[in-house]
Amino acid sequence: MSGHGYDSGRLNLPFVGLCSFGKYPYQPDWDAIDADFAILGAPFDFGTQFRPGARFGPRGIREASTLFSFGHAGAYDHEDDVTYLENDRVRIVDIGDADIIHTDTIQSHANIEAGVRAILDAGAVPIVLGGDHSVNIPCINAFAGEEPFHLVQIDAHLDFVDERHGVRFGHGNPMRRAAEKDYVTGLSQIGIRNVSSTARDGYEDARAMGSDIQSVRQFREMGVDGMLARIPEGARYYITIDIDGFDPSVAPGTGTPSHGGFLYYEVLELLDGLTKRGSIVGVDLVEVAPDYDPTGSTQTLAAQLLLNLIGRIAHNR
Repeated sequence: MSGHGYDSGRLNLPFVGLCSFGKYPYQPDWDAIDADFAILGAPFDFGTQFRPGARFGPRGIREASTLFSFGHAGAYDHEDDVTYLENDRVRIVDIGDADIIHTDTIQSHANIEAGVRAILDAGAVPIVLGGDHSVNIPCINAFAGEEPFHLVQIDAHLDFVDERHGVRFGHGNPMRRAAEKDYVTGLSQIGIRNVSSTARDGYEDARAMGSDIQSVRQFREMGVDGMLARIPEGARYYITIDIDGFDPSVAPGTGTPSHGGFLYYEVLELLDGLTKRGSIVGVDLVEVAPDYDPTGSTQTLAAQLLLNLIGRIAHNR
């Protein structure tokens, strides 16, 4: 076993040491990012319209991710017969959190955008931990000047409100703000269901601006391959995952839970298919609010999904 690195160096159990994402190296100098993937925390939740608490999402996801801190040996998946996340093949760093200025959405968003830009300038793939879904707005802003991409959203809610009482940058607005960008070529909005925060005209606007909207039931009827076939092939993809896209039976720790959601493998298989269908250029995972989930399963789901996604992006490139 020692030839695989299992017995060399420290044992470094999940509950030991400081808590970076996956226990990967911490890089506080944003001018010195040298990695394939860089993790950025965006602990901002002033955009919420109901329960706050997603500001603790990045910390909760990092804590949960230590369970999956496989070390240099990587993670073997017997179904795929692939060892993902081998340290000598996949370089991951955690660059910490963007600075959040309390009550100041514009400056907080600007700080998040600066972090994503630093990752892109380093040639790495940004993996952003929210925060509420408004943090997607600065993430997408950071791609100005980059090549166009198709946006894939996993979510219970459409998030396509243009403006409500003057609010344009809350967590109900991000997909509308993204659709306005000339470098966002279209949106696949998947998991949208039940009573929504977006009115009918928002759905009509979304479709007119290039959105393909599918519910969980519609997804299940067509299957993973059917959903993938609706997404442009060979494109660059940006993926935004709202944890409330999952069913609250597996992810209760979120501000606006909505029953009838996805289970783990449905989303993993869709994301795996995307890594083979095109190129993933960025990811954010938002709306994890640990205080509503005393079992910790929500942040465990988030960490497990992200690590599996990173492994598959790297392997399937």
